[in-house]
Order: sequence, then structure tokens, then C-alpha cells
Amino acid sequence: MQQIDDILCRFSRDRGSLIPILHEVQNHFGYLSREGMEAVARYLSLSDSTVYSVATFYAGFKFTPSGRHSVKACRGTACHVKGASRLIGELEKQLGVKPGETTPDGEYTLETVACFGSCALAPVVVKDGKVYGRVTPARVNGILRGDK
Repeated sequence: MQQIDDILCRFSRDRGSLIPILHEVQNHFGYLSREGMEAVARYLSLSDSTVYSVATFYAGFKFTPSGRHSVKACRGTACHVKGASRLIGELEKQLGVKPGETTPDGEYTLETVACFGSCALAPVVVKDGKVYGRVTPARVNGILRGDK
């Protein structure tokens, strides 16, 4: 709780600080825990449900810890046309999770995004910030292992 208190003391107690505080808490911990949101609610004199409602309204907030490795697959139009569905299916098969989930060992979080803006490289996978273009299902295992 001390870490959350250290974050909260940098913000004013007015309602307009809610989203910036939530962002800061998530940046520090990697996600918004129930306890973290309750502390924010107390600090701003808001109900827990108000804080939760705001946090769940925005897609950028996460409520579960992410894996050590982030794997994001594009599902945009160009990637879709070039086989993103098969690619996402292979990622799901190899990781054993669906998009939005983290592997039980906490190693990988699989996500899909609407578009990376790298359409010329379609289909695209981004692992830990590294962009892989023209990805085929056969390349998935190597990408997960960290091959180039």
C-alpha cells in the first residue's frame, strides 16, 4: 500500500485526477488491482463502483497482471486478408491461451490489436516491442523462442 500512497500523494484530490491516477497506478504495477482501485476511490472520496466504472469504460486499463512477454497480433484489414486468423490460431495453440489471457506460468500475454500501422508487412506480430512482418504460422514458434 505504501507504493500506492506514494503515487496518490502526487495528485490533487479532485475527481479530475481519477484517470491520470489510474494510469500512473497501472504504469507502476502493470495493471489495476482491486485493492489499488479501492485506494484510489478512498483518496478521491469516490465510491468503489465509480472508480471501477470509469476504469472498465476505457480499453487501455488492465485488471490482471501481464506476462513477462507480450505477444500482440494484428487483426486489421491488411493482416486479416493475409492470414491473421490462422496466425492468431497458431499463437493460441502454442501458448494455450486466447487473446486477452496470460499463460498459467505468467510468461506470455497474448493480445490482438486493431492495427499496428505496418500494413506493408502484413501479417504482423509484435513480441516485447519487436516487430515481425510477413509472419506465417510456421514462424510462430521461432518468434516465441526469440529467433530473428
